[in-house]
Amino acid sequence: MPPKPAPAPDGRKRCPWCLGSPEYVRYHDEEWGVPVHDDRVLFEFLILEGAQAGLAWSTILAKRENYRRAFNGFDAERVARYGARDAARLMADAGIVRNRLKIRAAVENARATLAIRERHGSLDAYLWRFVDGRPLQHRRRSLREVPARTAVSDALSKDLLQHGFRFVGSTICYAFMQAVGMVNDHLVTCFRHQLQSGRSVELQRKVT
Repeated sequence: MPPKPAPAPDGRKRCPWCLGSPEYVRYHDEEWGVPVHDDRVLFEFLILEGAQAGLAWSTILAKRENYRRAFNGFDAERVARYGARDAARLMADAGIVRNRLKIRAAVENARATLAIRERHGSLDAYLWRFVDGRPLQHRRRSLREVPARTAVSDALSKDLLQHGFRFVGSTICYAFMQAVGMVNDHLVTCFRHQLQSGRSVELQRKVT
């Protein structure tokens, strides 16, 4: 039998992947899957999901505030201007993942983001056109039903690579889509699923 969401101390049923720590529960309850239309937050998640490659998301989540500090609040215009001195500063920063390729990719992705904005008006407009501007609503009943990639994430990955982005493989793109609410992959037994699929409820991600 596949695992089912177990009730947390507050009695609510949640997706089982989040029950390992209070930080994970908060992220699940307040952020994961909530539609994002803020360019800064979208850029942040592109960088963080790429930084996660080969690592656990808990590692990146624990370093999130350090990333915000190190990358000037994920201001794409500022990150796009980073040079050799900034790269050296980031490689010496123990608060983030010190991987030279990932750091270089973050700068290249900032420059690609600016090019996207120039062409499409915003990163938001560019990304959300892959789902026709609305979250894809799924009805997963177990974690075994949740894919690592889809045809949509394949298409997004291919297009991002053509625009000069790095660390945006299809699996990374699908995790990104889940995080920013382009897809609703909360299990149907999770209390967040109905909230995020209800048409009468407008959800906005908290920007902290």
